[in-house]
Amino acid sequence: MHRLLSGPLSIEKLTVKIAGLPASLQGIKLVQMSDFHYDGVRLSDKMLERAIALSNQEQPDLVLLTGDYITTTPEPIHKLVKSLKHLESRCGIYAVLGNHDIYYANSKSEVTKALTNIGIHVLWNEIAYPLGTELPLVGLADRYSQEFNPTLVMNQLDPTTPRIVLSHNPDTAETLQKWRVDLQLSGHTHGGQIVIPGLGPAVLYYKKLLRKIPMKIRRKVSFLRKNYSILHHWEWSQGLHKIGKNQLYVNRGLGTYLPGRLFCPPELTIITLQTR
Repeated sequence: MHRLLSGPLSIEKLTVKIAGLPASLQGIKLVQMSDFHYDGVRLSDKMLERAIALSNQEQPDLVLLTGDYITTTPEPIHKLVKSLKHLESRCGIYAVLGNHDIYYANSKSEVTKALTNIGIHVLWNEIAYPLGTELPLVGLADRYSQEFNPTLVMNQLDPTTPRIVLSHNPDTAETLQKWRVDLQLSGHTHGGQIVIPGLGPAVLYYKKLLRKIPMKIRRKVSFLRKNYSILHHWEWSQGLHKIGKNQLYVNRGLGTYLPGRLFCPPELTIITLQTR
């Protein structure tokens, strides 16, 4: 199988303002990576090595990984971690799992163990304090898991305390409006993969077109049977969004899925935090 078309790696740099961010955390630098789908086809070793080198070059305070390290079987995680172990961060590397990481019964435990063995902290409905108690880091179970239960985690935090939330699927931002979320980091979408310049992800227009085609015709044409139900809010497919009072950033991912990428390059995200 030939490697899928993805385009060159893009580095996205942005500043996110957080109300009540302590002066001691002013200028903190985060690096986000997501959706590796590592198997030798969807992500090349060359791009992976470049992403890691660029991340280390930034000398981040925290590296955050937002899921989908594998695609189906968990075996590729063991080769992926040989590269990920070279990631450097002043306050550590933290991760959540995505829907592909829990695809098989043994996937969750195998992926978690492999990441943990190289010093990456995997959060599954957990709170960590790599930057201190004044800015907790929340890692949620994947939305498709039966263990997805943000109430269990978010209610542990004082509502006056700023926090960062890692959640693979950006659709969870809708549910998370019940709580304070100063910055949610997600992936899952691959940015839509095929983007119409100036208009957005092609899947938005595909779904609108689909609704106008009679069901009896859709059943006869294979590609018209696809409903792209992996995401509800395609308008949040990439970039920074305001969701109620909360902020959401969606990374386009490093890996690539069929049919490849167009006007939607793979992404390494560098985020600097400032006080609002």
